[in-house]
Amino acid sequence: MRSRRPKRRDLRCPAHPESRLSGTGRKYFLHLLTPEELRQRGLSDKRAKLAIQAHPVLVLSNEWLEELWCPHCGQKRWCHVTRHDRIEHTVRWAPRELWQQVAHVDPANPNPSVSEFSRREARRQRQRRPDGRRFAETPATGRC
Repeated sequence: MRSRRPKRRDLRCPAHPESRLSGTGRKYFLHLLTPEELRQRGLSDKRAKLAIQAHPVLVLSNEWLEELWCPHCGQKRWCHVTRHDRIEHTVRWAPRELWQQVAHVDPANPNPSVSEFSRREARRQRQRRPDGRRFAETPATGRC
């Protein structure tokens, strides 16, 4: 009997193929602006020029950047994911140059609408005091 449960996408760590990656963030789809970028993905010169003339910004629905977590590495990393079908995907570490093809997002620059005080306080909550407690803990109960 066939299983009616839908299959999940199978994302594997490039460094540890036995580890299954899990998505922790949203997808940032790649945008193409020039015919050269389309030619690199296998389109002919004529079709690439026609596509860019018809649509000045072409959004790829099968390629995106996503922050994925590997249990073997124990860390989150930005990955370039290419979708082949509903389940099959190719995952590789995202090079810095790919962020230029994503609209309005750059992970190296912090959000300008967040103040420096808010950033500092958010980092402070993760730090520990010399006695081993977090800064947000009260001394009487040891809880937040």
